[in-house]
Amino acid sequence: MQIMDIKRFAVHDGDGIRTTIFFKGCPLRCVWCHNPEGLIMDTQLAYFAHKCVNCGMCTHLCDANTFTNGTHSFDDKLCIKCGKCETVCPQKAFKIYGKEYSADKLLEIALEDIDFYEASGGGITLSGGECLIQPDACRELLMLAKERGIHTAVDTCGFVSWESIEKVIDYTDIFLYDIKAFDEDVHKKCTGASNKLILENLKRIDNYGKKTEIRIPYVPGYNDNQMEKIADFILTLKNVTRVKILPFHNFTDTKYEALCMDKVMPKIDVPSQAEIEKARKIFEMRGILTVAD
Repeated sequence: MQIMDIKRFAVHDGDGIRTTIFFKGCPLRCVWCHNPEGLIMDTQLAYFAHKCVNCGMCTHLCDANTFTNGTHSFDDKLCIKCGKCETVCPQKAFKIYGKEYSADKLLEIALEDIDFYEASGGGITLSGGECLIQPDACRELLMLAKERGIHTAVDTCGFVSWESIEKVIDYTDIFLYDIKAFDEDVHKKCTGASNKLILENLKRIDNYGKKTEIRIPYVPGYNDNQMEKIADFILTLKNVTRVKILPFHNFTDTKYEALCMDKVMPKIDVPSQAEIEKARKIFEMRGILTVAD
């Protein structure tokens, strides 16, 4: 399975202390995407130029890194994504996104923190990108986790086939489910895709009796006018535990640069605390438990 990152001691990806495993690849193209390294399945190497101190340690490894007049240069077009520069750079200016792991290896990593899961009510969370575009890999890992009594969460945008969800649903304790917009035209503007499949999959998960935490990115000028419609839709569901409002942030411009990818982040201000509280009240007035990230 193609994994872009593993985050231990995560506290924002479900209850308790968790290990979050980020899978590579995503079917949506959200204009506010803060994990551009998760968009494609291919291995990528990010070069964070602002961290480089021109030590030259990477320049003897390949043709992509050169050292001229005391200055380091990196040419992405010559990079073969071997990752050797990542291992030698003392400043962590390089990072490989996309490494192959077996389910057994990922479970081994997760089990290192099992005492913390048990003490905090935590577990493992599969995220992305979109983890369910690798459904067989997710199923295998979740099955192993449940055999060891580990709580499991699947963080998904829902834009996958129902067959993919079926493969994991019996081994998932809770779905962390994104709703980015209710109106289809707004969703297409924000993500490049319809939300019909997403909403239908959520209803089917709910009818199955599985718990869901709804996660809503709040992006002024894009989906801020969708909160009431989303709240009314949530009222039709039976197994939503809470809604989490995720305020837009623009802290990831350096990732786009480091990956040599075109920036798509909106040039807007981050929402104020007052804006987030106003959004929360829309849900709370309907009796829906709501938290901010």
